[in-house]
Amino acid sequence: MSGRDDGLNLSDQLCFAVYAAGHAFTRAYKPHLERLGLTYPQYLVMLVLWERDDLSVKAIGERLGLDSGTLTPLLKRLEGSGLVRRLRDPADERSVRILLTDAGRTLRDKARGVPVALAAALGRSRTDIAALKGELARLRAALDGVSRALDGAA
Repeated sequence: MSGRDDGLNLSDQLCFAVYAAGHAFTRAYKPHLERLGLTYPQYLVMLVLWERDDLSVKAIGERLGLDSGTLTPLLKRLEGSGLVRRLRDPADERSVRILLTDAGRTLRDKARGVPVALAAALGRSRTDIAALKGELARLRAALDGVSRALDGAA
């Protein structure tokens, strides 16, 4: 029953456009990150740690919107690669802290070219990219508000 204008065409869905764009980003980043020995989710974790080292798993998860079940195997692989160390927090044995190793800190210098290469591939100005990021941040905030409202109604 294609051709209906009931709002249920895949091409009309904002959620699908965002979903497809997310996959396109992952594909675009892949060759750059492979040279660093990272997957895209690992790269996101490293970005968080390069901003601020010595964070709890919970803090990293909150920043990335990931639960510990998703994050823990990722962190174990990063530890196996020698990029981070996982240590129990002496103040709270239930909490695990993540620290960059020297290799993890050194990798930051090698990663500097990744955002530059992607920005160049997009062919967008810094102003355009900043405006797009702002719009996406507003979209995410609105969706978070919807989720909180629905959670409160349950």
